[in-house]
Order: sequence, then C-alpha cells, then structure tokens
Amino acid sequence: MRLAIIGAGINGIMSGWALLEEGHDVVMFEQADPMGATSSASTKLLHGGLRYLEHGDFALVREGLRARAWWLERAPQHTRSIEIAIPVYRDSARSRLTLKAGLVAYEFLAGRYRLGGHYWLNGTDLLQRVPHLRSNGLRGAYLFQDGQMNDRALGNWALSQIVGMGAEVVSPVYVERIDTDGVVVTSQGKQKFDGVINACGPWAAALLQRSNVSSRHGLDLIRGSHLLVARRHECGFLVESPDDARPCFVLPYEGYTLIGTTEVRQALDEPIECSEQEIAYLSRVYEAFFDDKLEPAGVVSTFAGVRPLVASAEREVSAMTRESAIECQGRILTIFGGKWTTSRELGLRVAIMAHDWN
Repeated sequence: MRLAIIGAGINGIMSGWALLEEGHDVVMFEQADPMGATSSASTKLLHGGLRYLEHGDFALVREGLRARAWWLERAPQHTRSIEIAIPVYRDSARSRLTLKAGLVAYEFLAGRYRLGGHYWLNGTDLLQRVPHLRSNGLRGAYLFQDGQMNDRALGNWALSQIVGMGAEVVSPVYVERIDTDGVVVTSQGKQKFDGVINACGPWAAALLQRSNVSSRHGLDLIRGSHLLVARRHECGFLVESPDDARPCFVLPYEGYTLIGTTEVRQALDEPIECSEQEIAYLSRVYEAFFDDKLEPAGVVSTFAGVRPLVASAEREVSAMTRESAIECQGRILTIFGGKWTTSRELGLRVAIMAHDWN
C-alpha cells in the first residue's frame, strides 16, 4: 500500500519504520523541520518512567524499559546509560521504604533488560561525591541506572534509517485537511493514498477538527519546560519539587545541567516557551537541593515542548501518564498521546492496524 504519514516527529518516524518493514510505500508530510517540535524538547531520558509506578501503570513502565534497551543497542552514538541518585531527607515526601519498593519493581519489570541494580549510599559518602548537595537532614540516596539520549540527534538518526529504506519526506508543507477515503490536501495540492497516519502529536486533534472528522478521543496539552544551566554533575538526580513534591530531574547533559520539567496546560495558539514563572519554579527545585544559588546569568538556555496526553476526566495533570490510543476513522489512523521511549512499539501497533486496509 501507499501510505501517508502526517507529522515527522518521533511517532511519525517510527510508524514509518514499522510500515516500511511491512513492505508499504511511505510518504511523510511535515509542516516545518522533522524532529523540530515536541520530539526534540523532551527531558532527554530513555526510560520506563519510575514515577508512573505510583499510579499503577505497570504495563507502560515495562514496555518503556524494554524499549529503552532497543534504543541503547541500536544507536549507541546518540544514547548512553546514566546513573541517577534519589536523595532522601528527613522531610522527604516519599519514604526510603517507598523508594526501595519502587526501584525493586522498576528492575523487576525490566527483566533481562535491566541496566544494573540499585544501591544505597549514606549521607556522608554521598556528600563526598556531591559536595554541593544540601546536607541538612540528608539521610542518603538510592542510585540506579537509566537511559539518556540526544533526542533530536536520535530522532534524525531514525529518520535517516527510514529514508534509506525508501521513505519520501515532503517538508516544509502544510496539510490543510485529510479525508477518511485517504485523500491528503496540502498547500501543494491533493493526493490519494491507501491510508493516512495522523501523527501530528499535539496537533492531531486539530487536524481532525479542520478535516471535519469526528473522534472518540481528546488531548490534554501539557507544556513541559526545562532549563539548561552552566553547572556540571557527574550523575543525575531525581528530586521532589519543594512547591508540590512533584518528581523533577537534574541531569548532566552535554557539558551542562538540565533541570526539568514543569506541567502547565497549553493552548495551541499560545507560544510554546518557558515562562518566567516556570524558570522560577525550576530554579527553586535546584536551589532546594544544591548549595550554589542559580543566578539568571547561569541559565544558558530554556526550551519547552507540548506533551499530548490522552484526555482523562479522572486524573489530575500530575497523575497523567504517557499512555497512547490509536483510533481508526475510515482510511485514517490517528495517534493520540504516546511516549518518546515507546515510539517504536507504537509504530508496530500502527502497522498492525493498517493491515485492515488491505
């Protein structure tokens, strides 16, 4: 079949990979730069999502941990294993026992794809290793292994793979609408395909709306902002925000330190950028755990992306996970939600559902 993919983010790219492996012809449409939006504005982790265990999302975590192994094996030039410490203080919202149980479950779900066992480091030894860490009330830390990536470089590597497999990438081009019979109308004209994959991420529902295609699913758009600061740490940290006890990361990244992320509702007509309030929030996260004050001049850059979460009336924003849904509307498959790490698995599900168009 000749199939169109709308959106050259990581979900579109990995859907194309799976479809090409099935022998289909793939044409990908992108309105700007491939991997230029949400897919290159992540927290740079390849992981199962330790925090999701608190909400019982064991299947999602297991899928993510196994997908992590696939990326680490396939693209070692853009990925690596990273050690992450979880400091425990007398006033921590999560107890040492809770964290221990979570890490045991995390490694169990990884199975043979685990990166190594976690271990406990007492406060004295931890401070010798990280002297700038806040010492008041420090009991120690659990340390564990996870995956890290350069998301833009890794996504562009995947894009080069599918181009090598025969995918055609049309960019930049604006897709005006898609029809349930497989028609794609762009600023360059109209084309007919055997099927269309709507992989527009945060813009997926908007494309359906302007195409007059109804859907059972909706999206909650959540902005996640990050700071890149002129600091160096030999390991990463998973810490609790002093404002609301949300899990946040402080990670070494390409010679700097990355701090993230926030969770702020976003509209598509609003600028996708880190606000002053978010800069202050993330600065407080850092300064709650490290003695060196984060001056404005120390912030090298900021970036923000919009996470498209499958809408849920039952969960608060902080409790939402990266579960995905794929909906079929005639000759259209629309991807709702998704997680960077598990984009390969999502693409495989897209390819299975596309079999019905034969």
